[in-house]
Amino acid sequence: MRALASRAVLTGGITELALVGAHVLMYPLGTRVEPVRPDPSRRPGGRNPAARALFAADPLAARTPVVLVHGLIDNCSIFAVMRRSLRRRGFAHVCSWNYSPLLDDVARGAADLGAHLERVCEQTGHERVHVVGHSLGGLIARYHVQRQGGDARVASLVTLGTPHRGSVLAHLLPTPLVRQLRPGSPVLEELALPAPGVRTPITAVYSDLDQVVLPTRAGRCDHPDLHVRNVLVRGIGHMTLPFHRQVLDEVAATLAGHRPVAVPLATTAAA
Repeated sequence: MRALASRAVLTGGITELALVGAHVLMYPLGTRVEPVRPDPSRRPGGRNPAARALFAADPLAARTPVVLVHGLIDNCSIFAVMRRSLRRRGFAHVCSWNYSPLLDDVARGAADLGAHLERVCEQTGHERVHVVGHSLGGLIARYHVQRQGGDARVASLVTLGTPHRGSVLAHLLPTPLVRQLRPGSPVLEELALPAPGVRTPITAVYSDLDQVVLPTRAGRCDHPDLHVRNVLVRGIGHMTLPFHRQVLDEVAATLAGHRPVAVPLATTAAA
């Protein structure tokens, strides 16, 4: 109880409630599909010093398209701040993707995401893209990367508050899609199968104050064959993750190539 009453937890909880209220108001603005708008004028050299420093080691990293994928019962309005932040930092192609609110299967959503990524590559002329997924969006993206050959297109995947090992809250809603988010579900068991040769590095950002992914450690992505880096953030609620400055910094640094690529545990053990 003392831990729950700490200043950090109380501040995080109040911030979460405020952002949930603001997001409810913003929700109607995110119902439309956002088109890819390539902007050749967005170059790190013309940005502020922080943006130029971000891409100093690899200026071409700014050109790789970034696709943002929302979570359950949500839309691209959850990325209003992140989309603007990434563009301000110098990323030239940033767009969001809305999957159907009637989606009832992770694998089907992953296939739809794959088709969208193909369109993004065709429109931008790039062979690979970055994907950032919040909550269920991260699981859909991981399924595409791991089980549908999506690593050929996805240069890196960042998940925010994604139930990689399910959530006990999924037992409260017996819909087909939510049942797939229960710990030990067939979909999660499928993602636990061997995945040799998957090239896409995955960064899983999870929080000790996540009110949706329970237990909170289920937000970690632990797989012996994957290049995974787990990042724990403290005092940040589930809906606050895509808005928080610490998370925005982590996402930008990861997409710009400033974070080390983890070596799969299976490779380490073999060595």
